[in-house]
Amino acid sequence: MVEATGRSRNLVLTAMIFAVSMTFIDQTIVAIAAPQIQRELGLSSTDMQWAINAYLLSLASFFAFGGRLADTVGHKRMAVLGVVVFAGSSALCGLTPAGGLAEAWLVTFRLIQGLGGAIMFPAALAIVVQTFDLHQRGRALALFFGIAGGLTAIGPILGGYLTQWTWRAIFWVNLPVAVVALALILISKPTTSYRPARMDYWGLVLIVGGVGLCVVGFQQASIWGWSNPASGTCIAVGVVLLLVFAWVEWRTAVPLMQVRIFTIHAFRMENLVLGIAMLAFVPVFFFASEYAEISLGESASRTGLYILYFFLGFAAASQIGGRMLDRVGAKRPVVLGCALAAVGFYLWAGRVTDLSLGSQIWSVVLAGAGIGFMLTPASTDAVNRASRLSYGEATGITQTVRNFAASLGLAILGTILVSELRSRVRTSLVAKGLSVRQAATEAHRIAESQSGGATGAIPHFIRLDFAYATRSVLLVMAALMAVATLVALFGLRPGVQQAAGQNEPQGAQNDQPRQRPQPERFTPDDRNPVLSDNRLLGASRGRYRGR
Repeated sequence: MVEATGRSRNLVLTAMIFAVSMTFIDQTIVAIAAPQIQRELGLSSTDMQWAINAYLLSLASFFAFGGRLADTVGHKRMAVLGVVVFAGSSALCGLTPAGGLAEAWLVTFRLIQGLGGAIMFPAALAIVVQTFDLHQRGRALALFFGIAGGLTAIGPILGGYLTQWTWRAIFWVNLPVAVVALALILISKPTTSYRPARMDYWGLVLIVGGVGLCVVGFQQASIWGWSNPASGTCIAVGVVLLLVFAWVEWRTAVPLMQVRIFTIHAFRMENLVLGIAMLAFVPVFFFASEYAEISLGESASRTGLYILYFFLGFAAASQIGGRMLDRVGAKRPVVLGCALAAVGFYLWAGRVTDLSLGSQIWSVVLAGAGIGFMLTPASTDAVNRASRLSYGEATGITQTVRNFAASLGLAILGTILVSELRSRVRTSLVAKGLSVRQAATEAHRIAESQSGGATGAIPHFIRLDFAYATRSVLLVMAALMAVATLVALFGLRPGVQQAAGQNEPQGAQNDQPRQRPQPERFTPDDRNPVLSDNRLLGASRGRYRGR
């Protein structure tokens, strides 16, 4: 690989930040507009959750595919294609027609938007990783995630003001960002190494089916009910498909996902921590925006400021966590970050029933700081477990775990919110004199038709009941981060990762196809639990220097 100068490396980094910033912005900007989209298109609460979750579901289902494409077709090519697909589907999301087609149209193009992100993100991250050496990578990826996270913070503010004009603009805002990203890619001319390989379509079918059915089961449980066999059947079949996927991938010579990389202890533990944390991280934006507009009666712009407090803590702590990774390794910032997030979510949960924005600010900042503190070190350390020519696959695996967890978290927590709200509203209505049957019917209608507005338009008991339902969700998030703390504390090893020295394959071409040597392939007959691909293990077998 041709060594890039400092100036050209920074330009490549800037290009990739602009590219992936669209995927980060969409995690928050759509959540801000959710109540208005729901009102104008006449969607139920579950319909709106699907509009948000379709994007996460597609990301989770196709990230491994995107990572594999990047490694086999070329990272720059896939980054450009992903930007184009993402921008095009964003434009079509903004053109969603009102009426009976609204839900199907919006969910379909959100799925395609997620596909574009799944193609783009692993390619962009692999380009950054290959552009910087191991000891510069922590800072580079801290900037990558930190600045992209900072741009994510623009989402709540921008979304709040754009929504005052039209909610459709929250999708159209991706178009100028895409143009800048494509221009910077053209100017910076990033070069990476990749190699052709067969595509594992059976693996793709299994992971899409498994991930999709698991999420559908949990997402629809609030409507179908847990007593309905369909809920349990979807989840059970989804889990079985994922287990079959893992078995098939283990025995496939050129798999979609190198599941054997999970035999690397640090990679396995980092992904477990990331998966647990992502159950709370992405869903919190949707629930916070719904709470702000329903319980607090805030406008979309004020709701944007509410979520911005989360990102103030996130962006600052992300930079500190990245620098700690370079100095002392991943364990300390990951454990500390998970613990801070657990405390922050717990304190936040205790304040939401006050129905006062001012009393919650520092709890929100603390929760955001905790997530920011652990996310960069955990993500970077997990990616560093693969050698240069396996980074696309490694990022594909890591992001699949993250996005599947986020999608699953939104489905599970959404079911908890709707069920808790329905129960509390039913109790409140019975106390006001309605019969149990009437209260149950009305509670179901209210729980499925959540929408914001002026506080005067929403009865105080509904606002308070929604706040208590939100408290339950935040307490679950606090418990999840506490579990992540324990996993990181007892599962991660202290020390700074060192370069192995023999990671680089000789004669790798710059952005040219390279045939994969036959001895390095995983074969179905390989029963050795230790990976036989030295390139995959190269970085992961780097020595650790104790503190």
